[in-house]
Amino acid sequence: MSRTLNVVRLQLVNRMTFLWIPLIILFGTLAFTLIVYSMLPPGAVKYGGGVQAPLWYFLAIGIQAMAYSFPFSQAMSITRREFFFGTLLTAGLTAGILAIVFVIGGFIEQATGGYGLSGYFFYIPWLWDAGWWAAGIAFFAIAMFMFVIGFWAATIYKRWGALAVTLAMVGIGALLVGGLWITGRLNAWAQVFGWLQGQGTVGMTLWGILITAVLAATAFLTLRRATP
Repeated sequence: MSRTLNVVRLQLVNRMTFLWIPLIILFGTLAFTLIVYSMLPPGAVKYGGGVQAPLWYFLAIGIQAMAYSFPFSQAMSITRREFFFGTLLTAGLTAGILAIVFVIGGFIEQATGGYGLSGYFFYIPWLWDAGWWAAGIAFFAIAMFMFVIGFWAATIYKRWGALAVTLAMVGIGALLVGGLWITGRLNAWAQVFGWLQGQGTVGMTLWGILITAVLAATAFLTLRRATP
């Protein structure tokens, strides 16, 4: 366990990547969003999509955590297992901090009527329908999902190279397009949207966590044979 915590310290040597840049992106996007809200009619309720900006950055964090730190960790005789769990623990800590900030921001927006502008950045009604805790878990799960995608792609790159990453992405794209085509051919869009609506925030979050776990397990198996 102590060596796994050492990996956390290793990843946080560069706090700019895990902590400060996500917060800079978050509050920078919030500032721009409020400026835009202030230029719109004051009575209308406004929602923006800027809150997703730092979540997308977690994709880059996942890539950097593998590409930059993995070779260094091997030079320090850290096992691949310790590196994997230590890195995911670091991502979990950062995603947790970000989720807490999102929830606090949502409470502030509800208390102030959207900063007095009827403008909401953190508070997304359909995400908060099941409660603040569900929204917090959802934000945490989305951040971890994006991180694991980046980490997963970086492990494939380390193991087999750029061609394998490209083929994997094309394969996933082909599966998604194939699924859409089959749904259209079966005229099953109503059933699909009905199922998605029935899952709610909690259900969709649990499905996201399951997919994240599968990707993480795949990344771990790939990491075992990856070269620094």
